[in-house]
Amino acid sequence: MTAEQMARVKATAPVLAEHGATITKHFYQRMFGRHPELKNVFNQTHQKTGSQPETLAKAVYAYAANIDNLGALGGAVSRIAHKHASLNIRPEHYPIVGENLLASIVEVLGDAVDADTLEAWRIAYGQLAAILIGAEANLYENAAWSGFRPFKVAKKVRESDEITSFYLTPADGGAAPGFEPGQYISVKRFVGDMGVDQPRQYSLSDAPHGKWLRISVKREAGHSEAVPAGKVSTLMHDGVDVDSVVEVTAPMGDFTLNRHAATPVVLISGGVGITPMMSMASTLVAAGSEREVRFLHACRAANVHAFRDWLNDTTDAHPNVKRAVFYEVVGPNDRVGVDHDHEGRITPAALERHALVPDADYYICGPIAFMKQQRDALVALGVAPERVQTEIFGSGALE
Repeated sequence: MTAEQMARVKATAPVLAEHGATITKHFYQRMFGRHPELKNVFNQTHQKTGSQPETLAKAVYAYAANIDNLGALGGAVSRIAHKHASLNIRPEHYPIVGENLLASIVEVLGDAVDADTLEAWRIAYGQLAAILIGAEANLYENAAWSGFRPFKVAKKVRESDEITSFYLTPADGGAAPGFEPGQYISVKRFVGDMGVDQPRQYSLSDAPHGKWLRISVKREAGHSEAVPAGKVSTLMHDGVDVDSVVEVTAPMGDFTLNRHAATPVVLISGGVGITPMMSMASTLVAAGSEREVRFLHACRAANVHAFRDWLNDTTDAHPNVKRAVFYEVVGPNDRVGVDHDHEGRITPAALERHALVPDADYYICGPIAFMKQQRDALVALGVAPERVQTEIFGSGALE
């Protein structure tokens, strides 16, 4: 890109901040109208709630604002590439997206976009597409397989009132692949009332050992039109049983444990965000690691507390692993030190007491508001931001 073209793209950032969500909503409607087959790739629930167009709008704005400093987007590019690879996005999809995105900019903004600015955006999009295609090609090359592969459900275990684990083994009888603790897979199911396949990402919740891939799925009950019940999670809970076959992609994700370091590890999870932490903690325990591990977990109440027995057994058997479990609502039969350790939420004071360890690496997973609160509190307590990793479920973003 020329300096003038970069300046033109950067100058559109304020317009994108104001109209970005309108543009991206129009983009998805336009693209799905011309390419309905792509409804099988994109989360249609997030289209309905508007969260996906909003997330894309923020990403397009960030790209425009940093067009002259793409290094600032390195983390975002890595996360997007992993997500795309888990969805089996291919190079041939990019021209479709580009054509409809550029057309949407013109159709929404009209005369506010002149020919030179549109040309600058065409080149800018081509540049971004080339970066992502290159990153995704590297991921595909190193993946255990390409595309979706059939796996059989070997075991189904109810972990709490909301979370059920599925133990998946290759349908062809082969070994389960290795992966990095913290990674996820995409699971694809046909949703009858939508008439499309729908992929969803689920963190792997066990250590890599070649026997199976375990995912632990929360039933998303939904409580409003803005937050509807989960289509695929409901199908998984009610329609997938032992010996069922599901299609999955190879493990992806850059929210991963640095398992070769010697530094202490602090795991902070909320609700179903415990799943990648289970993989990290299980990996360290299985390897006989002597690294100090602090495991802080928050959930609403005992009935939705998954993996309680595993965590209790692990802390009893491994003095280097310490836990702090927080219940928002404590029942009359809940035992302090067994079921939970504290009533309420994980506050900055609780972090200072349980999570501050010199030179530790911090991993946070849970609802977006929870992760932002915990990250900001850790940084305020003096933890270096680069030592804090977060995982994002769905289409959200941590600001």
